[in-house]
Amino acid sequence: MTALTPAETRVLAEIRADLGRLIRYDDESITHDKWVRQRYDCGCYQSFAPARKAAVRTAWHEAGHAVAALTVGARFSSASIHHGHSSEGRVHRISGAPDQSFVVDAAGQIAERLMDWTVLEGDADLGAFLATWRRDGGDSRRFRRGVATRFGADEVAAWRYSEQLLIPLRLQIRQLARALLVHPRHIPYNVAAALAAG
Repeated sequence: MTALTPAETRVLAEIRADLGRLIRYDDESITHDKWVRQRYDCGCYQSFAPARKAAVRTAWHEAGHAVAALTVGARFSSASIHHGHSSEGRVHRISGAPDQSFVVDAAGQIAERLMDWTVLEGDADLGAFLATWRRDGGDSRRFRRGVATRFGADEVAAWRYSEQLLIPLRLQIRQLARALLVHPRHIPYNVAAALAAG
Protein backbone atom coordinates (compact mmCIF):
# COMPACT_ATOMS: atom_id res chain seq x y z
CA MET A 1 0.00 0.00 0.00
CA THR A 2 1.29 3.45 -0.88
CA ALA A 3 0.67 6.52 1.28
CA LEU A 4 -2.91 7.69 1.25
CA THR A 5 -3.68 10.92 -0.54
CA PRO A 6 -5.57 13.61 1.40
CA ALA A 7 -8.77 12.62 -0.44
CA GLU A 8 -8.26 8.93 0.42
CA THR A 9 -7.57 9.87 4.05
CA ARG A 10 -10.89 11.72 4.17
CA VAL A 11 -12.77 8.78 2.61
CA LEU A 12 -11.16 6.36 5.06
CA ALA A 13 -12.08 8.58 8.02
CA GLU A 14 -15.68 8.89 6.81
CA ILE A 15 -16.07 5.15 6.37
CA ARG A 16 -14.50 4.37 9.74
CA ALA A 17 -16.77 6.90 11.43
CA ASP A 18 -19.85 5.38 9.78
CA LEU A 19 -18.78 1.84 10.69
CA GLY A 20 -18.12 2.92 14.28
CA ARG A 21 -21.51 4.61 14.53
CA LEU A 22 -23.30 1.57 13.07
CA ILE A 23 -21.29 -1.15 14.81
CA ARG A 24 -24.34 -2.64 16.57
CA TYR A 25 -26.39 -3.02 13.40
CA ASP A 26 -26.46 -5.98 11.04
CA ASP A 27 -25.32 -5.78 7.42
CA GLU A 28 -28.78 -5.26 5.96
CA SER A 29 -29.52 -2.41 8.36
CA ILE A 30 -26.42 -0.42 7.38
CA THR A 31 -26.85 -0.74 3.61
CA HIS A 32 -26.87 2.70 2.01
CA ASP A 33 -30.16 3.62 0.32
CA LYS A 34 -28.32 4.21 -2.97
CA TRP A 35 -27.44 0.51 -3.32
CA VAL A 36 -30.96 -0.63 -2.41
CA ARG A 37 -32.67 1.83 -4.77
CA GLN A 38 -30.38 0.92 -7.69
CA ARG A 39 -31.46 -2.69 -7.43
CA TYR A 40 -35.13 -1.87 -6.88
CA ASP A 41 -35.44 0.89 -9.49
CA CYS A 42 -34.10 -1.29 -12.30
CA GLY A 43 -36.95 -3.72 -11.70
CA CYS A 44 -34.54 -6.46 -10.67
CA TYR A 45 -36.28 -6.97 -7.30
CA GLN A 46 -39.94 -6.67 -6.33
CA SER A 47 -39.34 -4.78 -3.09
CA PHE A 48 -36.64 -3.17 -0.99
CA ALA A 49 -36.14 -6.24 1.23
CA PRO A 50 -34.74 -8.57 -1.47
CA ALA A 51 -32.85 -5.65 -3.02
CA ARG A 52 -31.17 -5.03 0.34
CA LYS A 53 -30.32 -8.73 0.73
CA ALA A 54 -28.81 -8.74 -2.76
CA ALA A 55 -26.67 -5.70 -1.94
CA VAL A 56 -25.32 -7.45 1.17
CA ARG A 57 -24.47 -10.64 -0.73
CA THR A 58 -22.76 -8.57 -3.42
CA ALA A 59 -20.76 -6.66 -0.82
CA TRP A 60 -19.43 -9.89 0.67
CA HIS A 61 -18.69 -11.22 -2.82
CA GLU A 62 -16.72 -8.15 -3.91
CA ALA A 63 -14.99 -7.85 -0.53
CA GLY A 64 -13.85 -11.45 -1.00
CA HIS A 65 -12.27 -10.59 -4.34
CA ALA A 66 -10.60 -7.50 -2.89
CA VAL A 67 -9.19 -9.20 0.23
CA ALA A 68 -7.96 -12.11 -1.87
CA ALA A 69 -6.21 -9.68 -4.23
CA LEU A 70 -4.55 -7.96 -1.27
CA THR A 71 -3.53 -11.35 0.15
CA VAL A 72 -1.85 -12.69 -3.00
CA GLY A 73 -0.20 -9.37 -3.84
CA ALA A 74 -2.43 -8.28 -6.71
CA ARG A 75 -3.53 -4.69 -7.17
CA PHE A 76 -6.82 -3.16 -8.23
CA SER A 77 -8.06 0.37 -8.79
CA SER A 78 -11.23 0.29 -6.68
CA ALA A 79 -14.07 -1.85 -5.38
CA SER A 80 -17.79 -1.13 -5.56
CA ILE A 81 -21.23 -2.69 -5.31
CA HIS A 82 -22.62 -0.36 -7.97
CA HIS A 83 -25.41 -2.20 -9.76
CA GLY A 84 -24.98 -2.01 -13.53
CA HIS A 85 -26.63 -3.67 -16.51
CA SER A 86 -24.06 -6.49 -16.54
CA SER A 87 -22.93 -6.82 -12.92
CA GLU A 88 -23.99 -6.40 -9.31
CA GLY A 89 -20.60 -5.00 -8.34
CA ARG A 90 -16.97 -5.13 -9.30
CA VAL A 91 -13.37 -4.98 -8.16
CA HIS A 92 -11.91 -2.89 -10.95
CA ARG A 93 -8.74 -3.58 -12.97
CA ILE A 94 -7.18 -6.40 -10.94
CA SER A 95 -3.59 -7.06 -11.99
CA GLY A 96 -0.56 -8.96 -10.71
CA ALA A 97 0.02 -12.30 -8.97
CA PRO A 98 -0.78 -14.35 -12.09
CA ASP A 99 0.24 -17.63 -10.45
CA GLN A 100 -2.48 -17.17 -7.79
CA SER A 101 -5.11 -15.27 -9.76
CA PHE A 102 -7.44 -18.25 -9.39
CA VAL A 103 -7.64 -17.46 -5.64
CA VAL A 104 -9.04 -14.02 -6.47
CA ASP A 105 -11.53 -15.57 -8.90
CA ALA A 106 -12.78 -18.11 -6.35
CA ALA A 107 -12.87 -15.58 -3.53
CA GLY A 108 -16.25 -14.06 -4.37
CA GLN A 109 -18.07 -17.37 -4.01
CA ILE A 110 -16.01 -18.36 -0.97
CA ALA A 111 -16.79 -15.05 0.74
CA GLU A 112 -20.53 -15.48 0.08
CA ARG A 113 -20.32 -18.84 1.85
CA LEU A 114 -18.31 -17.34 4.70
CA MET A 115 -21.05 -14.75 5.15
CA ASP A 116 -23.44 -17.37 6.49
CA TRP A 117 -20.97 -20.17 7.27
CA THR A 118 -22.12 -22.50 4.47
CA VAL A 119 -18.67 -23.61 3.30
CA LEU A 120 -18.93 -26.97 1.55
CA GLU A 121 -17.12 -29.48 3.74
CA GLY A 122 -17.25 -32.63 1.62
CA ASP A 123 -15.21 -32.81 -1.58
CA ALA A 124 -18.10 -34.55 -3.34
CA ASP A 125 -20.39 -31.61 -2.55
CA LEU A 126 -17.73 -29.15 -3.65
CA GLY A 127 -17.16 -31.09 -6.87
CA ALA A 128 -20.90 -31.00 -7.58
CA PHE A 129 -20.96 -27.24 -7.02
CA LEU A 130 -17.95 -26.66 -9.26
CA ALA A 131 -19.54 -28.72 -12.02
CA THR A 132 -22.49 -26.29 -12.08
CA TRP A 133 -20.52 -23.06 -11.44
CA ARG A 134 -20.70 -21.31 -14.77
CA ARG A 135 -22.18 -17.82 -14.80
CA ASP A 136 -20.46 -15.52 -12.36
CA GLY A 137 -19.29 -12.50 -14.33
CA GLY A 138 -16.37 -14.46 -15.75
CA ASP A 139 -15.04 -15.63 -12.36
CA SER A 140 -15.65 -19.32 -13.09
CA ARG A 141 -14.01 -19.13 -16.52
CA ARG A 142 -10.95 -17.30 -15.17
CA PHE A 143 -10.71 -19.68 -12.20
CA ARG A 144 -10.60 -22.72 -14.49
CA ARG A 145 -8.01 -21.11 -16.71
CA GLY A 146 -5.91 -20.00 -13.72
CA VAL A 147 -5.72 -23.33 -11.87
CA ALA A 148 -4.24 -25.26 -14.80
CA THR A 149 -0.60 -24.32 -14.23
CA ARG A 150 -0.53 -25.15 -10.53
CA PHE A 151 -3.26 -27.77 -10.07
CA GLY A 152 -3.89 -29.14 -13.55
CA ALA A 153 -7.50 -30.28 -13.77
CA ASP A 154 -7.93 -30.63 -9.99
CA GLU A 155 -10.36 -27.78 -9.36
CA VAL A 156 -11.30 -29.12 -5.92
CA ALA A 157 -7.68 -28.92 -4.72
CA ALA A 158 -7.36 -25.37 -6.07
CA TRP A 159 -10.59 -24.38 -4.32
CA ARG A 160 -9.47 -25.91 -1.01
CA TYR A 161 -6.16 -24.04 -1.33
CA SER A 162 -8.12 -20.81 -1.85
CA GLU A 163 -10.31 -21.54 1.18
CA GLN A 164 -7.25 -22.16 3.36
CA LEU A 165 -6.01 -18.68 2.49
CA LEU A 166 -9.35 -16.92 2.91
CA ILE A 167 -11.17 -18.54 5.83
CA PRO A 168 -8.77 -17.02 8.38
CA LEU A 169 -9.46 -13.61 6.76
CA ARG A 170 -13.24 -13.70 7.31
CA LEU A 171 -13.19 -10.70 9.65
CA GLN A 172 -11.27 -8.61 7.10
CA ILE A 173 -13.74 -9.63 4.40
CA ARG A 174 -16.63 -8.69 6.69
CA GLN A 175 -15.05 -5.32 7.51
CA LEU A 176 -14.59 -4.45 3.85
CA ALA A 177 -18.08 -5.73 2.95
CA ARG A 178 -19.60 -3.45 5.58
CA ALA A 179 -17.53 -0.56 4.25
CA LEU A 180 -18.88 -1.22 0.74
CA LEU A 181 -22.42 -1.20 2.16
CA VAL A 182 -22.19 2.12 4.03
CA HIS A 183 -20.15 4.04 1.44
CA PRO A 184 -22.19 5.22 -1.57
CA ARG A 185 -19.23 5.38 -3.96
CA HIS A 186 -16.29 3.29 -5.17
CA ILE A 187 -13.63 2.54 -2.55
CA PRO A 188 -10.08 3.13 -3.86
CA TYR A 189 -7.39 0.45 -3.49
CA ASN A 190 -5.46 2.25 -0.72
CA VAL A 191 -8.61 2.80 1.34
CA ALA A 192 -9.70 -0.83 0.86
CA ALA A 193 -6.24 -2.01 1.94
CA ALA A 194 -6.34 0.18 5.06
CA LEU A 195 -9.83 -1.04 5.98
CA ALA A 196 -8.90 -4.70 5.47
CA ALA A 197 -5.77 -4.22 7.57
CA GLY A 198 -7.91 -2.96 10.45
